[in-house]
Amino acid sequence: MDFRFNAGSIPLLVSMPHVGTDIPDDVAAAFTPAALDKADTDWHLVELYGFLREMGASTLSARWSRYVVDLNRPQENTNLYPGQDTTGLCPVDTFHRAPLYLPGREPGEAEVQQRLQRYWRPYHAQLQAELERMLRIHGSVVLWDAHSIASVVPRFFDGKLPDLNFGTADGASCAPGLRDAVVGLARAQDEFSVAVNGRFKGGHITRHYGQPGANVHAIQLEMCQCLYMDEAAPFGYRPDLAARVQGLLRQMTTAAADWARR
Repeated sequence: MDFRFNAGSIPLLVSMPHVGTDIPDDVAAAFTPAALDKADTDWHLVELYGFLREMGASTLSARWSRYVVDLNRPQENTNLYPGQDTTGLCPVDTFHRAPLYLPGREPGEAEVQQRLQRYWRPYHAQLQAELERMLRIHGSVVLWDAHSIASVVPRFFDGKLPDLNFGTADGASCAPGLRDAVVGLARAQDEFSVAVNGRFKGGHITRHYGQPGANVHAIQLEMCQCLYMDEAAPFGYRPDLAARVQGLLRQMTTAAADWARR
C-alpha cells in the first residue's frame, strides 16, 4: 500500500502526509547521502497521536518520503506562500538547502508526472473517499492535518518557531467555532506558545479540502519537534517529553470531534 489507513467511527479524520520514510529504489539511486538521512520527515507523529484509534478517529498516514513527492503541495506545484521560500512538489533540496540529488539526476517533468500518478494521487483519492464516507454518516466532518518541524529552520522563519502553529487558511478552511474550540484549549495552558495563521497557514490539504460550506472543516497543526523528540540525528522519540504535549493533543482532537457532532 502507498499509505496506512484506518477507518474510524467518529467525525474526525487525521491526515499525516509527511511521516513517510520509504524511498523507491530507483529514486534512492539518484539521491545524495543528505537525502537518505530524511531529516525533514515529520518524525514519530503516528506514535505521538497513538491515542486516535482508541478515540475512534480515522487516520491516514503516508508511506513514501516527502522527498519523493510532497503530498501537501498542489499537483500544479504552485507556491502556497507567494514571495516566501518553500520546497516544491518534488523537492530538490532539504530545508537547509543541501541538494537531494546527485549532479544531473534531478527529476524532469515526465518523472514528476509519474510520481504524481504513482504516489500522490492514491493518497488524495483515499482522503477524498474517507471524507465522503464520513459525511454520509455524520453530516459534518473535521479534517485535522498533523505536521511537525524542527523548531529552528532559518530558511523558513526567523528565530524559534512557536510550539503550536494552527493554520486555517486565514479562516477559509473551517468555521470560527472549531478554531476557537481547539485553539482555546491550547491557549488555556501556559506551557506551550501558540500561533494562529502565522508562518504556517495550512498547506494544500487544509486549503483544498477545507470547505466549511460543504460541512468539511480543516485545520492544520504544525508543531515543534522539540516538544516530543530529539531534533538531531538519529531523531529519537522522547516519551518523557511527548507525555507533556500528548494530553493536550488528545483534548484538542476530542474537542474537534465533539464540535463536529454538534
